[in-house]
Amino acid sequence: MLQGQNLHGLSHQAREARSWPFEQARILLDRILRLRLSDAERDLAAELFAQGKFAEAVKALPALQKPVVFQCGYGASGLPHLGTFGEATRPTIVRTAFRALTEDAIPTQLIVFSDDMDGLRKIPDNVPNKAMLEEDRDKPVTSVRDPFGEHESFGAHNNARLRAFLDSFGFEYTFMSSTETYKSGRFDEVLLRILARFDAVQAIMLPTLGEERRATYSPFLPISPKSGRVLQAPTVARNVEKGTITFPDEDGTLTEVPVTGGQVKLQWRPDWAARWTALEVDFEASGKDLVDSVRVSNKIVKALGGEPPEAFHFELFMDENNQKISKSKGNGLTIEEWLRYGAPESLTYYMYQSPKSAKRLYFDVIPKATDEYLQQLDALIRKKAEGDPVAQGGAAQLDNPAWHVHRGAPPEKGSPVSFSLLLNLVSAADASTKDILWAFIARYIPGATPESEPLLDKLAGYAINYYEDFVKPSKRFRAPTDQERAAMEALVGKLKALPAGADAETIQNEVFEVGKAAGFEPLRAWFSALYEVLLGQSQGPRFGSFVAIFGIDRTVDLIERALAGKLVAA
Repeated sequence: MLQGQNLHGLSHQAREARSWPFEQARILLDRILRLRLSDAERDLAAELFAQGKFAEAVKALPALQKPVVFQCGYGASGLPHLGTFGEATRPTIVRTAFRALTEDAIPTQLIVFSDDMDGLRKIPDNVPNKAMLEEDRDKPVTSVRDPFGEHESFGAHNNARLRAFLDSFGFEYTFMSSTETYKSGRFDEVLLRILARFDAVQAIMLPTLGEERRATYSPFLPISPKSGRVLQAPTVARNVEKGTITFPDEDGTLTEVPVTGGQVKLQWRPDWAARWTALEVDFEASGKDLVDSVRVSNKIVKALGGEPPEAFHFELFMDENNQKISKSKGNGLTIEEWLRYGAPESLTYYMYQSPKSAKRLYFDVIPKATDEYLQQLDALIRKKAEGDPVAQGGAAQLDNPAWHVHRGAPPEKGSPVSFSLLLNLVSAADASTKDILWAFIARYIPGATPESEPLLDKLAGYAINYYEDFVKPSKRFRAPTDQERAAMEALVGKLKALPAGADAETIQNEVFEVGKAAGFEPLRAWFSALYEVLLGQSQGPRFGSFVAIFGIDRTVDLIERALAGKLVAA
């Protein structure tokens, strides 16, 4: 994933683009104009925007020079995961669309906010020294000792992992720590405002809680001066002039602390609202399971005199059994697992596609997502190679998912071989190394090398991993039926009659005609039979392409061995 290099000259096409990131970008631009400009200023901005003079508008209207703020959050009590990737990916995609819509003239900022002042309520399963963590339970994560012994705290450890994680994917972001923002005074003004409007915040929050929790609920979570733990304690007194609250400490002693300077932490819904208010967040994406929380936090923002950000809700991922993915259950995929079998770009593509629809997030979606991404990338590159001017920013091309995956700067070259074809090549050739695969690829694409086809080389490695872990263990060869046997014998004759250098299209036509002549209805049953009998699986890529890369002679030998019963599993 690469940062877009040049997003100028795209505003006209961006206004016409129909993909969801551009829809969100236009809503966001309307928000900025509505909140920051007077009626007369909006008229001027609209006039200049229509002429594509965004830089001139920004120069003339200082309110547009303040960055548009995108935000995503990270729970620092655990290690970064696939959800973290999605949290950063979706606002980045909208941010790129906004930059294109505005000729990159209005500054933007993505804040990745680590909620590292939250109390450690649950000990993660995937860390060492759990007994030590148990001793520090309920302290702010940045006050919990690092079980790995590498950083000054567990929060610092997870924050370092988060930043390295985001950097490895090339995200452009501003990192913020909850601990630092609270202790530095960045949140002081909004904390004092919540103290002054305590009753209004309570009026919003209490109806959302159960009866027992309502009795002791306070938006402020004091940090005990004695134990350092984040306490779920009631606020028994408030002093707005002094900026303090009084609460019963763990030993029952009534204790007064200021709400500023990192002495308290807000409950998570008020915290979300305070963050939006203090940081003037303009856009945040969240899962549909947080719709109610967004609604409540929006009310708190308004009670504080702020303006809630534009919200974009995405559907949740499901596991192989269509159950909601849960970190505690460990179902679904990890980021490391996806990257063992697929390129980062394929993961970004999967995050991009149909965000409003629930999707399965399991191993079997990787090949399809990879090939769909490659097809979209090829379409984008082909338009550019043909000299089509829309490839430089036409609305249709801006709606191509690959444009968004690569943040407006797609590579010059894709892959000449699909992932599914590589998988079948690995299967047929029993390839255990990329060198074996490249021996076939080099014959299929004269002059191709891992250096000249870097994406293809990476895909070859992913294909080997995927085959070894998922395809090979489930391969089930079967004997052909009489109809299939006769058709395959006919296909052998057709293939032997072809010249050695026959291309994939010629081969595909012969395979098609054999199946048609053999009376397969529907014709896809013929291709399914080829995959099941020859490769031990129910589906595969275009068979003509497989034969072209595997080799006609080798394919003939494969068919003859299948007909002789030498491929049928015991």
